[in-house]
Amino acid sequence: MAALARRRTGRDIVVSVSGDTTSDGRPGMLTRALSNLVENAVKFDRDGRAAVEIHVAGPARAGTVRVEVRDRGPGIADDDLIRVFDRFYRAADARSLPGSGLGLSIVREVALAHGGAPYAFRREGGGTVTGFTVGGGAGGAGGGG
Repeated sequence: MAALARRRTGRDIVVSVSGDTTSDGRPGMLTRALSNLVENAVKFDRDGRAAVEIHVAGPARAGTVRVEVRDRGPGIADDDLIRVFDRFYRAADARSLPGSGLGLSIVREVALAHGGAPYAFRREGGGTVTGFTVGGGAGGAGGGG
């Protein structure tokens, strides 16, 4: 996935894994969700000086795996954080960029289909962390990582 993302975006992608990240799931759906997160990170971090980070960690709770993408872009406004996973939602800052507002709603649907939940929060030092949990019921509603 990281090699494909590097080729498609031309950006440095750093992958880290911690803990047991084994989980049942549909690989195609999970790959699509992760791809959507990476594409968003690249699109909104237009300066592109810092690498996009993919971090997979498990288990935060029994059977739960966290998949997240961290960027150093401008971040998401607090008012928009609760809506970014809504179908067709486009934050004011995003309306001038390509896209339909479906990417993160697909992430939400994939997470829910795998017994998890999506999350997004502002990253300390600037940028955004977006991700989802898989398994173990409702997932991480922000923070940590």
